[in-house]
Amino acid sequence: MALGPRLDIRQTQSLVMTPQLQQAIKLLAASNLEIETFISEAMEANPLLDTGGPADPGAEPERIELAPPPGEGATADQLMLAGGGEGDAPLDLGSVDRDFDTGDGAGPSMRDAEWGAAAGSGGSGDFDDMPDWEQLRAAEVTLAEHLESQVGALASDPQTAFIARHIIGLLDDAGYLTLPLEEVADDLGVDIFDAKAGLRLVQSLDPSGVGARNLAECIAIQAREADRYDPCMKALIDNLDLVARGEVERLKRLCRVDDEDFADMLRELRSYNPRPGLAFAPAETGTVVPDILLTANAAGGWDIAINEETLPKLIVNRGYYVELNAGATNKESQGWLKEKLADAHWLIRALDQRQKTILKTAAEIVKQQDGFFRRGVAELRPLTLREVAEQIGMHESTVSRVTSNKYLACARGTFELKYFFTSGVASADGEGASSAAIKARIKALIDAETAKNILSDQQLAEMLQKEGFDLARRTVAKYREAIGLGSSAERRRAKKLAGAS
Repeated sequence: MALGPRLDIRQTQSLVMTPQLQQAIKLLAASNLEIETFISEAMEANPLLDTGGPADPGAEPERIELAPPPGEGATADQLMLAGGGEGDAPLDLGSVDRDFDTGDGAGPSMRDAEWGAAAGSGGSGDFDDMPDWEQLRAAEVTLAEHLESQVGALASDPQTAFIARHIIGLLDDAGYLTLPLEEVADDLGVDIFDAKAGLRLVQSLDPSGVGARNLAECIAIQAREADRYDPCMKALIDNLDLVARGEVERLKRLCRVDDEDFADMLRELRSYNPRPGLAFAPAETGTVVPDILLTANAAGGWDIAINEETLPKLIVNRGYYVELNAGATNKESQGWLKEKLADAHWLIRALDQRQKTILKTAAEIVKQQDGFFRRGVAELRPLTLREVAEQIGMHESTVSRVTSNKYLACARGTFELKYFFTSGVASADGEGASSAAIKARIKALIDAETAKNILSDQQLAEMLQKEGFDLARRTVAKYREAIGLGSSAERRRAKKLAGAS
């Protein structure tokens, strides 16, 4: 068979995303403020685009009206005035549904890579999922103020208290002492043993782990506080560099434990906070501009509208187009003008379609989470992107883009649309309960504690099981930590200090 070059013609079909389709997808995922910036850039590039400013004063903004559900006669405002609601401060959902367990206990999970980063940086690990509750607390008191308020009750003598307060002033934002203790002793003109006594006092304060000089010491302090600093755990903490490299077999030999015990030690290790001081770091807060406005109407339903105060009204400047068209004397300029006109019309249609899609998605979310808007976070039900996508006849990825960087303002506050999508926990009624609702219930039970009656995670799990929520102790502990609440030992010590002061 002879081989030689030849020309073939083949006809194939393929699905290609046009530049306009790609741009429409980007517009869908952008917030109102990002759209405003995009419109400004588009107006600079297209002379036919013009804006009439924000929504015209006499124009009615595009909105959707939802009828009240059957049997619901009162509006959300009436229910709140009657005391039917409860505290609705948005709880952090970023880490609620992540399972950091190793599974069958055979070895470390992928989360160990984060511990590796922490071990290699001496206390500045890449742990950025601090809960909103801690940011709120940061606005009230600084780390130094929080620590100094505890020194007086725990210091054995005035000199130790003075040294401890000096050391507190030297701590960085993460709660670490970066200066050598010898320099601290020289600066104060005291003996090194007195300086060590002051440091021990600082390291005994809340939050556990402050005053450490490196990551290993920070973790060791927290392990002692949890009564888990046995020889095996000490060997693991002394070899965090091996944890960073994932040398599991070598670590098991050093710790003299089997697979199951090693997996349990890793879970314990990952539960400690490598940067305890950041709970009191200055919070960088910015103003959130809502994209969607939700109000209760007189019929007991809901009015959902796009916030047009930050969204300029884009139009085609017809007068300028006529003027330019009259001066276009050649085909090149006429082609350019037609292209700009087509681009302007497409952008206006794309923005209009974006608004309709956002309203349609938001209306379905409000419909699904009607109980939350009327009665509070306890009524937040499990919801997934797939459920909303099926109801509105769109793809799941479209719903994901619509809910990204979008905020909804209602009588209960301003919430990101992603807030309303949570996983479910089995309950006695068969419908399941939202993880946010479970967290709110755990917070309510802990807030009702007294100094003499601190609830353990097992007691919390048993109380929730009696209420119909099928939760294990480990799950309760995970939810408690996600909302920034300490262990029973930490809460007991904090309440005793509060009572003493």
